[in-house]
Amino acid sequence: MGQSAEKGQRFLDAARELGAGDRAHFVRADLSLISENTRLLEEIGRVFPAVDVLVLGARYHRSVRTETPEGLESNFALFYLSRFLLSHGLAASQERAETPIVLNVAGPGGTGPVQWDDLQLRRHYLGTGALGHGGRLNDLLGAGFATVHPDSRIRYILFHPGVVSTSFAGEYDRVTAAQVAGLKVSGKSVAQSIDQILPCLDRPPAEPLSAFVEGRRLDVDTPYFDRDDAARLHQITEKLLSA
Repeated sequence: MGQSAEKGQRFLDAARELGAGDRAHFVRADLSLISENTRLLEEIGRVFPAVDVLVLGARYHRSVRTETPEGLESNFALFYLSRFLLSHGLAASQERAETPIVLNVAGPGGTGPVQWDDLQLRRHYLGTGALGHGGRLNDLLGAGFATVHPDSRIRYILFHPGVVSTSFAGEYDRVTAAQVAGLKVSGKSVAQSIDQILPCLDRPPAEPLSAFVEGRRLDVDTPYFDRDDAARLHQITEKLLSA
C-alpha cells in the first residue's frame, strides 16, 4: 500500500521476477487521510482472509506545517493516526494468522515529551520535531495495543532502524535538505537494516510489546511506554475519530 503508483508497479514487477506475482498486491492510497485508511481496511479484508505481518512504515517530512484536506496536521495524520487505524482495524484479520505480528517502524524510546495540549503541533512547529513527536505517539500506540486487545496473540514490535540511506521522502527547507543529503551518504544500506529487522520477525519476542533500536532490545517498562499515558492517548484518538 502506498501513494506512488510508480513504486507500486516496481514492487509488482519485482514480485513477478521472483515468481511471487500471484501473491503480490498493491493498493494505492493516501494514508494521511482517514477516509483512505478506511477504504484500505475494507480492501484488505476483501482480498486477504488473514494478515500474518503488518508492517507500518509510512511517514513524510515537511519543514512547514501542513494540514490534510480533512483538517489534520500531516505528520500526526500519516505517522500516527494511520498506524492507529491499521493496527486496531486489522487486529481481527491478524488473529486468524498463525503467528501475527505488527512491526511499527517508528522511533521507540525517544526523549521528547508528548505535547498533550497540542498533539497536532499548532504552536512551535518544527519538521524534525514533528517526526520525533510522532515517534513518541507510536510508543504509546504500541503500549496501549495489548490493553485494548488483552487476549490477543498479536506481538506488537516497535523498531527504530537508525539512519538508513533511503529516499528520505519529504519537503525540506534548504538547511534541512543539506543535512539529509549527508545522511543519504552516511546512512546504512537498506539491506543492512533489513538484516537487523528479520530476526524480530523470524523469532518474535513472547511478550505482547517489544521495542528495538538497530536490533538492540529496549526495556519497555519505562515512562516512554507508560500504560496510563497510552490509555489517555487512545481515548483522545477515539474521540477525534468519532468526530
